[in-house]
Amino acid sequence: MSTDKLNFIAKKLCEKPKGILAADESTNTIKKRFDSINVESNFEMRKAYRELLFKTPNLKNFISGVILFDETIRQEDSEKTSLAKYLLDNGIIPGIKVDTGAIHLEKNSHEKLTEGLDGLGERLEEYKSLGASFTKWRAIITIDNKANMPSDYCIESNSFNLARYAKIVQDCDMVPIVEPEVIMDGEHSIEDCYEVTCKTLKNVFKQLELHKVFLGGILLKPNMVISGTLNKNQASVETVAELTLDCLHKCVPQDVPGIVFLSGGQSNELATEHLNEMNKKSKDFSWNLSFSYGRALQQPSLSKWLGKDENIQIAQQALFQRSQFNSEATSGKYNSENENKI
Repeated sequence: MSTDKLNFIAKKLCEKPKGILAADESTNTIKKRFDSINVESNFEMRKAYRELLFKTPNLKNFISGVILFDETIRQEDSEKTSLAKYLLDNGIIPGIKVDTGAIHLEKNSHEKLTEGLDGLGERLEEYKSLGASFTKWRAIITIDNKANMPSDYCIESNSFNLARYAKIVQDCDMVPIVEPEVIMDGEHSIEDCYEVTCKTLKNVFKQLELHKVFLGGILLKPNMVISGTLNKNQASVETVAELTLDCLHKCVPQDVPGIVFLSGGQSNELATEHLNEMNKKSKDFSWNLSFSYGRALQQPSLSKWLGKDENIQIAQQALFQRSQFNSEATSGKYNSENENKI
């Protein structure tokens, strides 16, 4: 393991004013998104869509890295250049999702455990040869007070797997993005989310330490501390920023180079507003606060593309604009009034 190399890549990925585009949707997930615009999800259409995203002019001004799916990292563009190489050649670092999805934690349980450790080392060597320099693994934590979720077993099992994953990745000289997501779905309050997020992050970093993971060579991709989607009392942007920063201050070691938030189902604009407010308030923290958004970056582009070649330019303009807004938010300079000028 080269700690200098890992630290360099991790810092590069979260360096202001840039963030990460998550384009690692599984085949099932991207089918749902294509269904929403009445486009068939086949190999060629998925390739055309990813190529549209990655070839957005000047995307590198705002995007430092792109997380790819297994299918995508093997695909070539219309000029027979691999999509990963195209990104590299245009100043964007390719990464790869390496978990294989979540299963039921135990029989009849609604809780999930993310898998993918078997054969991970061998897969990483292949992904490195295809151009990837960093990876992602997502754990799912659900809040349901009526069902006493999440259980300690769920948090601890997922924390162990995240740490084991991170260690294997670093041993292959790649940067692991550690993503413990406390999901928004549910009736829980923002206080519930705060409590569970703190507990989860403390468990994750305990396991990372036990596994001797080099914290200077990882990125944390957490949820924001936010009200459940079905809760009648939706917290303000200021409250989300304050509680999220307080949670991170208590739970995240200063050695971590950067925190790249997931959007987690928030609207495009709200995800940007929350990130912006946190950066306005986070003057005393050592880590960079940035973004690793999927749908919150892609949705405007997808809705304008509609599977038609003649819409590629306006779809790229939409991705460029959304990326620029989030870039501004990494420095606390986003102005929501500019949304109305698009």
